[in-house]
Amino acid sequence: MKKYISRFHYLTQDLPHRTHREQVQIACEAGANWIQYRCLSKPDEALLEELHQVAAICDDWGATLIVTNHVHLVHLADIQGVHIEDMAADLAAIRKEIGEDKTLGCSAHSIDDIRRHWISGAADYVGCGPFAVTQTKPNNFPPLGTIGYEGILQQLIPDGIDLPLIAVGGINAANVTQVLATGVFGVAVSGAVNLSPEPGAMIKEIYRKVL
Repeated sequence: MKKYISRFHYLTQDLPHRTHREQVQIACEAGANWIQYRCLSKPDEALLEELHQVAAICDDWGATLIVTNHVHLVHLADIQGVHIEDMAADLAAIRKEIGEDKTLGCSAHSIDDIRRHWISGAADYVGCGPFAVTQTKPNNFPPLGTIGYEGILQQLIPDGIDLPLIAVGGINAANVTQVLATGVFGVAVSGAVNLSPEPGAMIKEIYRKVL
């Protein structure tokens, strides 16, 4: 089942000065239509309370709401899907758990990761990165850069892989045009917006370059 995938994914993060709800409100008001709620620091009860608040905002603005990793919460709030960061996760099992109507995204770093997700038959899109060094989600993967994305994209067509590729990790207003020029379907941003003194204005600036 083909699903709508935005070319601009906005991810919330744990911040000392702004709640996830406030981040989502700012993002939606600025025009973001795809919100990924990425909170890995709260117990289920607190997550659900905030998810209901976030879902109400997304509903008001017509934005898609994706939750990071918390598969067991997908049916407990008005959530449209889940993004799985574990590259070795059993996506077929997760698809069975969440059902066909929910959107299922997954993380990848290499063409081998993407092939595995494609073979599972469960993924709707792939978040591939990091493009550059990022402090939002520290990891040991070397940055792909534009050459890395170009190399991956060149292998998708001959392999018959038809998954939207979302570039993620270290993407900002200064490099987003360069990233999109590689041919990726879209981009995901977090720190570039959330750590900006004017997050709403930053979303608008990046979003204009994506459209």
